[in-house]
Amino acid sequence: MEFKDYILKNAVIDEGPPVRYRLTPNRRNLDGVGEEESRLRRSTIGKKDPDKQNRTILLVGETGSGKSTLINSMLNYIMGVKDGDDKWFEIVEDNKDRKRSESQTQEVTVYEIFGLEGKTVPYSLTIIDTPGFGDTRGIEYDAIIIQKLHDLFRSEDGIQEINAVGLVVKATENRLSDRLRYIFDSVMSLFGKDMEQNVVALITHSDGMPPKNALEALDATNIKSARDEKNQPVYFSFNNCLSTQRTEETEFGLGQAWMVTTRGMKKFTDFLEKTKPQKLETTVNVMSERIRLAACINNLTDRIEQIQLKETEIQQTQTQLEKYREALANKEKFTIEVDEPYKEKETIDGGMWLFWYGGAVTCSVCKENCHYPGCTLAWYPKHCEVMKHGHCTSCTRKCPVSDHVKENKIYVNKTRKVTRTIEELKQRFEVDKMQSENLLSALQTEKESLEKEKDIWLDEAYQHVVSLEQIALNVNSLFTHAHLDFLIEKMKERGDTEKVQKLEQMRSRVDEGTRAALRSMFGAVRGTVTSFAKAAGKTLGNKTKNL
Repeated sequence: MEFKDYILKNAVIDEGPPVRYRLTPNRRNLDGVGEEESRLRRSTIGKKDPDKQNRTILLVGETGSGKSTLINSMLNYIMGVKDGDDKWFEIVEDNKDRKRSESQTQEVTVYEIFGLEGKTVPYSLTIIDTPGFGDTRGIEYDAIIIQKLHDLFRSEDGIQEINAVGLVVKATENRLSDRLRYIFDSVMSLFGKDMEQNVVALITHSDGMPPKNALEALDATNIKSARDEKNQPVYFSFNNCLSTQRTEETEFGLGQAWMVTTRGMKKFTDFLEKTKPQKLETTVNVMSERIRLAACINNLTDRIEQIQLKETEIQQTQTQLEKYREALANKEKFTIEVDEPYKEKETIDGGMWLFWYGGAVTCSVCKENCHYPGCTLAWYPKHCEVMKHGHCTSCTRKCPVSDHVKENKIYVNKTRKVTRTIEELKQRFEVDKMQSENLLSALQTEKESLEKEKDIWLDEAYQHVVSLEQIALNVNSLFTHAHLDFLIEKMKERGDTEKVQKLEQMRSRVDEGTRAALRSMFGAVRGTVTSFAKAAGKTLGNKTKNL
């Protein structure tokens, strides 16, 4: 296609010079919801040629880092726009031009640029953008974006391989903010170890000089990325002023800006052409393991809570039987009052989180929450990530899919006051002789049985964490760190020194910079109970003491 083909079809944003044109891509949603509700979209320019090569880039950066301008610069570069051309094309709105609602800026967008192969690069380009990631509205919005990236990589109509993950950083940065470190940490935790050589720094707002401060700031984060022969982070520099109106005053500066960006684009596109793309199979495995780990621990905490309630009931029974030991020995009739645990389904009051995350998958037999929160792609239980080979991997009995439902309700542990007779206790514990020693012994046996069940579930959660460490590029994320604290606490309670040591070693690898990033997030986390406190095993509220 030629310039005129785009100019005739698209509106003028500014008369310039250069004349700024807004490209109108074909848009469609990838998450099966309405236009206003969608958080995962595909915007396509041109028509795909299956015989042509394609390169895929994931851009990650803080709001205001210059991602939108960078995407437009890539577009113009592969279109063949050069310094001095009186044209500039835009597919992404800059923040200053956005007139869409606040909620719409939270979508993950896949930009596909086809039909330009051969102008400057021999391949088409796919760019995954996460606009709004890291804005001031908090961790709940960021969690939505992370989940949508999960959905994108797992979807049959999504992304199957990535050539580069671009960490977008301003050249003027001399220290990455805690929030930016959190953003990079969150995204890196999605990928497998095989992605390391495809992670590069994209330096924006560059004046053409080596971005020493920005690279040192990035290096201090210990984020795993591609390295050059000097063991320095691989980076590419770009200027953000190319669409600035051309006047006598800006002429010289624009010439320099074009030189910096053209050089950076040439090096970056050469890197894309030569670098082996990474299939997302390991990434999907990491995601699946994360989902199962979260589901396992969420369900585990509910089970442990249920055990503790049962143990309280048993303790109350034991105490009152001791009180009535003489009456029991004389076979006198009496009653005791205890707090009986039970489960009840309640409607989820999750606000925006529930709206996007689609309820919970629960087991009707075990009366457990098998996947909550975060079950987004599954319209039915059989599609849920915690289902494997027709059975649930989360609930106690590993029940068939047919025993599960997906709805906006979850099981909640509760207690109620009940009065029990000696005959009821006899039937419950199958005690034939009503001597106090026999009944007290039966109660103690049940307590020990409950403790054994808890140990089995703890070991299952432990194995999930170990598996995640073996395949994840960044295991020391907010997600994993939250679960580590929970597991360490429970393993200490049962005296498992070996597993405690292993988990504490994993936790010790979190450097102080990451700890600072985690600390900065906890204020927001506390206000987002449904999104992370639940997903982290209900332990986030007590974690700052460990950071």
